Amino acid sequence: MNHLDELENESIFIIREAFANFKNIAMLWSIGKDSTTMLHLCRKAFFDKIPFPMIHIDTSFKFKEIYEFRDIYVKKWNLNLIIISNKFALDNGMSVKRGHLNCCNSLKTEPLKKIIIEKKLDAIFVGIRRDEHGIRAKERVFSKRNDSCNWDYKNQNTEMWSQYDSKEQKNEHLRIHPLLGWREIDIWEYIKREKLPVCDLYFSKNGKRYRSIGCSPCCNPIESNAKNIDEIILELEKTKSSERGGRAQDKENQYNMQKLRSLGYM
Repeated sequence: MNHLDELENESIFIIREAFANFKNIAMLWSIGKDSTTMLHLCRKAFFDKIPFPMIHIDTSFKFKEIYEFRDIYVKKWNLNLIIISNKFALDNGMSVKRGHLNCCNSLKTEPLKKIIIEKKLDAIFVGIRRDEHGIRAKERVFSKRNDSCNWDYKNQNTEMWSQYDSKEQKNEHLRIHPLLGWREIDIWEYIKREKLPVCDLYFSKNGKRYRSIGCSPCCNPIESNAKNIDEIILELEKTKSSERGGRAQDKENQYNMQKLRSLGYM
């Protein structure tokens, strides 16, 4: 097996292990390259018929290209998609003008916590990677949250030699991270190999493209001439810049991501 085969097999094992251990489970789909790769792995794990719902957190501030991609492929792949949002916060004017931390917590974390409680979800698949942000490097594959969905990053279970603590305890739920050991370049090489569709925002237009996509007020493009996957891979082999360097919430305060994730963010 090559490197991508090993990553794929490990991720599919994690997905099946989680499904075998939890009654109520779902997957977060942000429509980005990572979660779309994870969705593809779930389709492979269950022979193209995913036996649990997808959840898309709609802040109403996503790029229009994200909504277009979502609407096309939810039908094409016959997905059971649940779209959630914090209508109360939006109706009361919540936006980045009130601070990126406050906005992300209100429009992403709070509706996620609400759906977990309403659906009584035991676990959720999340497509994060350790290499994309320092705080995510502290994560585990099977990551425990308390009954308020809070993450205690100072109290993590040991995961050695791919031995995972996949058993749920009372008054907690788990975030499951099948892509935790993947790198950004691994994702793109896998997308190329599997011929996966991705949002057009990742490809250069007028000398700029996005490495990380989400809410349009929070994402800035990078200087790039990479117009296809091969050119993105070549670019990543040379770059020393951070993948999330264009994310405003990461720049506003270096501890923002740690605060958000401790509160229940992805």
